[in-house]
Amino acid sequence: MSFKKDMTGKNDSGLADKLSTLFSEAFDGENGSITPPIVQSSLFTFDSYEAFEDRMAGRTTNAIYTRVQNPTVAAFESTMSRAEGAEAAVAFASGMGGVAATMLALVKPGDKIVCVKHVYPDAYRLFERILRPFGVDTSYHSPDEFENNPELLKGVAVAYLESPNSLMFETMNLATVASHAKRHGVTTVIDNSWATPVFQRPLEHGIDVSLHSASKYISGHSDTVAGVVVSSNEIIHRIRDLTLPLLGAKLAPFEAFLLTRGLRTLVPRMQRHEQSANTLIERLLTLPAIERVNTVTVDPASNISGRSGLFSVQFAPSIDIRTFCNALTLFKLGVSWGGFESLALPARVALAQAEAENSMQRFGVPENLVRFSVGLEGVDDLWDDLNNAITKAMQ
Repeated sequence: MSFKKDMTGKNDSGLADKLSTLFSEAFDGENGSITPPIVQSSLFTFDSYEAFEDRMAGRTTNAIYTRVQNPTVAAFESTMSRAEGAEAAVAFASGMGGVAATMLALVKPGDKIVCVKHVYPDAYRLFERILRPFGVDTSYHSPDEFENNPELLKGVAVAYLESPNSLMFETMNLATVASHAKRHGVTTVIDNSWATPVFQRPLEHGIDVSLHSASKYISGHSDTVAGVVVSSNEIIHRIRDLTLPLLGAKLAPFEAFLLTRGLRTLVPRMQRHEQSANTLIERLLTLPAIERVNTVTVDPASNISGRSGLFSVQFAPSIDIRTFCNALTLFKLGVSWGGFESLALPARVALAQAEAENSMQRFGVPENLVRFSVGLEGVDDLWDDLNNAITKAMQ
């Protein structure tokens, strides 16, 4: 089994307390406002020719046009950069907007990317269907290879990481990988959507760029599609100067307002997701219908300090996956994750999404696998739902 029962998944309460304080800080606005106002304006004007010229020449940083800068978006970006311990952040209209803008700012034709196996499928498609035809080669490797082969990153421009990775939830030691990367002058990028700053802060372990699908836990309400990238001033400036304005995947003010709202409850939500996931995993492991639970093992020496509510289960052949999924009531069938509601995503359905180049099919995700996102419903009710569906699905 991937999950060790003696590991409780306890997180760093000191960090959680600090983040809770950060997220609850009052916004220093007019009229005593404790939340950033929604500045629903496409453009911003200037009082003089001189002020306008200074901004266009980059000598000042006043807002000019919401495609590249907006006060509500800036408030969210500032909070995210501080949460990750970064110098700066830039937000996007989707997680893939952030991934695409980051990678296109960091690579050029002839460059090579090394990517972790079982990466998020749309990131895989970006590398294979857009970057490869433009002369950027990508190879895929296990977390063990990243850790144990210091020469893996030789001659590479960018290492694209997930820890844990998608569907299989394998982890890697970020400090070790970052050390290999720095030795070869490689920029490291990680998708930190699963852990959030509550359970993992990659930049503190030497990773260069941490990005999020903010649609997931950062939002927490399944009502926002967004992305955010945090890094050094130098890298964020490069993204802002090149790909943010020219690709146009800007975050809207209203979505930024919703994300700031979501951040203020992120710590207690993540703690509740973790508690419920721990309970369900422990109970699932007692059932003969379960072959394996794919999740992280929280170790004091690990860069991950807690478990989120996302894991996957490999069922025994005796379980008919279609019947199991159709028998679920509280767990809804759907993509994405991170909201109040609990979700199930069967691998067979995910495999039907795209043609044979789909990364899950290429790298052998088992067809008897179902990914679960544990929401905020009562854990005993969720267990009853799973147990009842498993009983009905036994062949």
